[in-house]
Amino acid sequence: MGKIPLGISTCLLGENVRYNGGHALDRFLRDTLGKYVHYLPVCPEVECGFGIPRETFRLVGDPRQPRLVTSHTGVDHTDRMEAWARKRVDELENDDICGFIFKSDSPSSGMERVKVYDDKGVPRKIGVGVFARVFMEHFPLIPVEEDGRLHDPILRENFIERIFTYRRYRRVMEEKKHIGNLVEFHTRNKLLLMAHSPKHLQQMGHLVAHAKQLSKKEFITQYEKLLMGAMSVKPSKAKHTNVLHHIMGYFKKDLSTDEKQELLEVVDEYHQGLIPLIVPVTLMNHYIRKYDEAYLKEQVYLNPHPLELQLRNHV
Repeated sequence: MGKIPLGISTCLLGENVRYNGGHALDRFLRDTLGKYVHYLPVCPEVECGFGIPRETFRLVGDPRQPRLVTSHTGVDHTDRMEAWARKRVDELENDDICGFIFKSDSPSSGMERVKVYDDKGVPRKIGVGVFARVFMEHFPLIPVEEDGRLHDPILRENFIERIFTYRRYRRVMEEKKHIGNLVEFHTRNKLLLMAHSPKHLQQMGHLVAHAKQLSKKEFITQYEKLLMGAMSVKPSKAKHTNVLHHIMGYFKKDLSTDEKQELLEVVDEYHQGLIPLIVPVTLMNHYIRKYDEAYLKEQVYLNPHPLELQLRNHV
């Protein structure tokens, strides 16, 4: 697929752009994930014209539409930041961006739970950074996360799975916006979608079955919304276990008694939390190749992202 265009808060790449002249380097993002993505760094405060170092900002007032003010002098820079943010997201539109990683707790870039101060100076962690809010309103379907949440192995694997899925989807749409291409994409991703949200998968199956009753534009719009809605739902051990049993059904008649028993034991050990997901998936891939199961060879679920990222070693 080539490297995936991914927006990121500049400080997370080790650039000294923070208010105090420092950075917030995340080595996994820069050195490991960075091998597979093309980062588009954004520092709202610096790009908006504020210097380094600079006075800190904070959000104040109505949590739904807070104001961005300097922490000590109380100067309101909301309009300036919002005008810049709207221009910046328009520029990112041209970069085929497939996701964004925000700096947590930032009054400009925090994705959620940013402190908002009331008129008495009491903070509540209920806000969204100004740039992050503008970005998410402009790109409602694009996967977003923040650095703090990505320390959670489940959230990390889910986010990276989402950006790879979104990139594959966009590639299909770039090649030719043909419903047949989208149906083929859906077929390859069925098990992946099942692991995230069986409910969404059912709705998508109904949509695909009645594709001819909709205009091409309406069908694609509805499908994309359901696709990214499904991928935003975190998988669970129970859902993964269900998918693994579903996979076994395709070649259980080919398996010897010992092979079948081995698979069942490994899947059960995963379900109990004794081994990571990579173990049963690796064994499934072995038997899929051994018994040449064509349908399963095409399933993205079995190889949704590069093994080198080791994401399924921890879930």
